[in-house]
Amino acid sequence: MDQPSSPECAISEWFGSDAQFNTLYPEPIRQMTRRHWTPLLVAQKAAAFLRTGPGTKVLDIGSGCGKFCLAAAYYQPDIHFTGVEQRAYLTDEANSALKTLGLKNITFLTANITAIYFKQYQHFYFYNSFYENLAETEKIDQDIPFSKELFDQYSYYVYKQLREAKKGTRLVTYHSLETEVPDEFQIVQTDINDYLKCWIKV
Repeated sequence: MDQPSSPECAISEWFGSDAQFNTLYPEPIRQMTRRHWTPLLVAQKAAAFLRTGPGTKVLDIGSGCGKFCLAAAYYQPDIHFTGVEQRAYLTDEANSALKTLGLKNITFLTANITAIYFKQYQHFYFYNSFYENLAETEKIDQDIPFSKELFDQYSYYVYKQLREAKKGTRLVTYHSLETEVPDEFQIVQTDINDYLKCWIKV
């Protein structure tokens, strides 16, 4: 599919379909779309739930090439999205796409999730970014270690951080095993055949 015709084209052209949006990335990144990157419809629904007012700060836990943050920031321009990703080359791809789109309400960080303190943020999005640590799962690459122990470690870190979150904190999970979700969070909405779940801490 062709890219929008000129740099001056309306930003909305990039969001006409997932196929169109994915042309922001080089082919190797596009090939990971089905398994690893958030669909636009999911981003739109999640961002609407996560918005609790202007200036809301949302963390994407394992942002990959940045697709969720980029789409969510487009759909909800008055709140700020931060994506954290441990692979520097994916953060580079995210920032490249961000430059093309010209959105101002996004920050991308290169870091392991265990270096991030959740109290800086109000709400959270999680597309099962630790799942590739489990056996017989599709990996993004072979550049970092994988293990069930890392899956447990990362999941428990997120669990502990969310346990310390304030009442009213919102969380959206997509295709999650829910090992990272504390009991204090209750499902208030599901969508996309129950793969998308919206939670609030009570």
